[in-house]
Amino acid sequence: MTSGWCSHVRRVGQAACAGALLALRVADAATGAPPAASVRSIDIYVQPYYEAARQPAAAPVVRVAKAWDAELASVRPDDVARVRDAIRADNAMVTPMTLMVLAIRLYDTGQRDDAVFWFYAAKYRYATLAEVADVASPALAQVADAVRNFALLAGPAINGYAFCDVARQQEQNRAAARWVAANPYRALMLPQVPARPGDRSENLARAIAKIEAAVGAEQEKLARPAELAAFAATRHANGADAKYCWK
Repeated sequence: MTSGWCSHVRRVGQAACAGALLALRVADAATGAPPAASVRSIDIYVQPYYEAARQPAAAPVVRVAKAWDAELASVRPDDVARVRDAIRADNAMVTPMTLMVLAIRLYDTGQRDDAVFWFYAAKYRYATLAEVADVASPALAQVADAVRNFALLAGPAINGYAFCDVARQQEQNRAAARWVAANPYRALMLPQVPARPGDRSENLARAIAKIEAAVGAEQEKLARPAELAAFAATRHANGADAKYCWK
């Protein structure tokens, strides 16, 4: 692992160990990898939380939430969808790692639009954590390392699919930002969670404002015809549509 960012990965390739977590990494969607077969699953390892299945159609190993680990590891789409619905109903203490694994398993079971939403929601929930809590503290260092690994390793596949339809991607991105603002992560306010200097509520509000600004900046960029055309050309040249836009 390089600087704590990289984890073992199969099929999707070794991700670059750099970049900001909050950014949506448009470059991921226009991947510079050579054309390859369609990416049907996200085969990554982020210890101790997730180990992709070693054989096609086998179940992964999931260790993010005892109440949902078995269903998240299921190869049945309905089981994974039940976790999604449960989290929608009650999510105040759901960790960013759980949301990341939910996104991966939604992708793997063919529910890729939902995967995009929850991947962005996971990144944005973590962004609020990083603004309020001291993620450099020993108590949270593993969390920070794991979420960065999930974002870097799963990002190319999920963003690769998301940008098959830019308008839809933008809709999902905005919806995820709104969801994080409307569903604050209660753990941020727990006294046992080490905090950054300042008032926690004010820091949370600042985090939400930063997320909204990042979403707006990406929307403005992709609204420019020249930017959008160049982006589409890069995806076409790199075979991204063949890899990620399968039905």
